[in-house]
Amino acid sequence: MRGVNRVMLIGNLGKDPDVQHLEGNIAVAKFPLATTETFKDRTGKLVSQTEWHTIVLWRGLADLAEKYLHKSSLVYIEGRLRTRSWDDKDGNRKFATEVVGDNLIMLDKRMDGGGSGESGDDGLRTDDAHSGDPSDSLPF
Repeated sequence: MRGVNRVMLIGNLGKDPDVQHLEGNIAVAKFPLATTETFKDRTGKLVSQTEWHTIVLWRGLADLAEKYLHKSSLVYIEGRLRTRSWDDKDGNRKFATEVVGDNLIMLDKRMDGGGSGESGDDGLRTDDAHSGDPSDSLPF
């Protein structure tokens, strides 16, 4: 049986995207994304729980992030989990789990006057494989 590795997140950027350009002028953007879940505990008190995710966007999506996203931007990210490992300078094994984004939707409302670069309903940004009808990507 094949597995499924899909992640869907709606959250706010914790800081401006860090964009680097690799050989061949390939852009890669990395930023933290906060997702907050709110629920009532046993006593009825409202509790908020925030998780932080490291988001990585490549090529065109990285360029869009650099141009339009900033700290506190509200976004929808769809992608897959990837875990990397490396040895630090002391020889200790380190691990990092990241969300590699395939789709990005900017959820901030467009400001009147249009000077902010934020996007509203027309903020859908997808890779080339999913640029048509959204129902094309449904598994059923």
